[in-house]
Amino acid sequence: QVQLVESGGGLVQPGGSLRLSCAASGSIFSINAMGWYRQAPGKQRELVAAITSGGSTNYADSVKGRFTISRDNAKNTVYLQMNSLKPEDTAVYYCNAGIKPYGGTWYNYWGQGTQVTVSS
Repeated sequence: QVQLVESGGGLVQPGGSLRLSCAASGSIFSINAMGWYRQAPGKQRELVAAITSGGSTNYADSVKGRFTISRDNAKNTVYLQMNSLKPEDTAVYYCNAGIKPYGGTWYNYWGQGTQVTVSS
């Protein structure tokens, strides 16, 4: 069984930094794109950043220049470095990955979410 486990959320002051991690585990044959989404109260879930298996990245306009996504393919892990955090970045952050398990088909997996709160 494949699962994504996130870590690194928490409370931070405006202007501060946090680093989120998401590790994929289980019977994994291959991982395609990985990404981070977020959902604030009363709002729809939105893409924050994504990275392909080859390292190409894309970002939401609201986080460009402040957030950096990266991945370690050997560890099946994706990271999100968040700098210059703003109160509007407050949300539950979800990890997402396209994964093909051994003997299975490609499927879009989600993590359980980690809370990020930016407040003074």
